[in-house]
Amino acid sequence: MTDAPSLAEGYEISADPARIDVERVHRWLSTDAYWALGRAREKQERAIAGSLNFGVYDTASGDQVAYARVVTDLATFAWLCDVYVDPAVRGKGIGTSLAAAVRDHLRPHGLRRVLLATHDAHDVYGKVGFEALEKPDQWMALLFEKFERLSDDTS
Repeated sequence: MTDAPSLAEGYEISADPARIDVERVHRWLSTDAYWALGRAREKQERAIAGSLNFGVYDTASGDQVAYARVVTDLATFAWLCDVYVDPAVRGKGIGTSLAAAVRDHLRPHGLRRVLLATHDAHDVYGKVGFEALEKPDQWMALLFEKFERLSDDTS
């Protein structure tokens, strides 16, 4: 497996949920992340509460500069999601270091797989071992928005 890239000097990664700046994370995701635009604050709080959370912090100011969330049973499966790096610190390898830290945190649990979906960051995740699904035709998704529209059409 790919080695962990070193985190840029002046930053640290933590999985301490008490350090998550919920307001900042919600603002980032609900206003700037294509997959979470308009997400309600209450929904983001529930997502954080039900997940394993990672933050990257500026060691001088203590400010959070990046975030990642993992939905997992810590036994068989995990889904890496809501990965966001503040635009002011992009280009420093923080996203790659964060993905590697998540991978390394999950590795001892013996999970069978960690999934993620990305529109434009394949290179970031590829550097830490993620690759395209070998058999994507074996995977399916239930999209409630689409399902509910179909249900309404048949009523």
